[in-house]
Amino acid sequence: MRYFIDHDHGDSIRGWIVPDNPLAISRVVVSVDGRRVAEIPASFTDEVFKRNGWHATGQCTFLVTPGEVPGLPEFPRLELYDADTNVLVYRRVPSEGRVRLRTMLINTGIEPEAVLQAALFPHFQHCYFGVHKLPDEILTCVLTGPAAPSAFLSGAVTIPRYENFLTPDLMITAILLQEPQIEMATRMLWLKARTGDAADPARSWRLGPLAEAAAFADEYDFTDVKSLKRFFRMLPESAYRLLYNPLTRQLGTRMPEDRLHPGNSIAAIEILARVGIVGHKTRFPAFASTLFDRLGIGAPIPVLPAIPAETQALAERLRSVKAVEEMIVFDVAMSDAVKASVDKSWS
Repeated sequence: MRYFIDHDHGDSIRGWIVPDNPLAISRVVVSVDGRRVAEIPASFTDEVFKRNGWHATGQCTFLVTPGEVPGLPEFPRLELYDADTNVLVYRRVPSEGRVRLRTMLINTGIEPEAVLQAALFPHFQHCYFGVHKLPDEILTCVLTGPAAPSAFLSGAVTIPRYENFLTPDLMITAILLQEPQIEMATRMLWLKARTGDAADPARSWRLGPLAEAAAFADEYDFTDVKSLKRFFRMLPESAYRLLYNPLTRQLGTRMPEDRLHPGNSIAAIEILARVGIVGHKTRFPAFASTLFDRLGIGAPIPVLPAIPAETQALAERLRSVKAVEEMIVFDVAMSDAVKASVDKSWS
């Protein structure tokens, strides 16, 4: 799917959606205050879509008017979604206090920075969370959409694959690192929490290859060091990929199936140096203050929730397992370097 919004003049919104099926007629859903009020099919034909080979008929352009949505000019807020994928293609919000910058928060953990996302959401016209889960064509539209100068994006994207869309002239980029032992403990407990899904054939498909890893994690006691050592000796490939230097993999490889070599750690450090704002969760106020200042947001910075006691305890146990040290050596080096840099600049 590809899309674009031509204009929003208040009493009309015009744009186009090219569906994945070249024979299908795209439909846009209009939502007001969280309630879907209309579903409008594309009604205009553009020969350009046919010539480019994107669509069989070129019938991809839609026009939203008060005829389809009574009261359209008076709505200060509304959203347009593609009916087939439920992807947000346009959001109307009041202009007061809106940040007119494109911003990308690169998530590095298996759990996103939900508190920070919630704090930034009200200040942007368009917000997309978990963008790494979008198909490549849709993600490209989201990353390049020039019609949305006020956009906040976040997700665990593989940076080398999309770095050409993340240059300083196109958007502000920010990344927040976690203590590698804490992140590994979080990922392990994430697997353990999904063992029920892995065991249920009706739900296991949602985990993909991680279903095997979740089922494997259920066989081990993470509160026992001997059990932890066995866990790391017997890791299946899917669990190994999830736990082995995940930050280096995200920053230093282009595709999920790429093998991770020591040379990737050098590439990861070089790419990290090109990110606009780099921070560490243990120094979160410094990161959040810098980001809010760069965006011109005067609101108080949010407070990160405390790390769960179970996660902290597991992270401490992991420090005594030699295999863990070898599995996150590259990530530890980057984490320590970022902390040292923040301490130096904020001292």
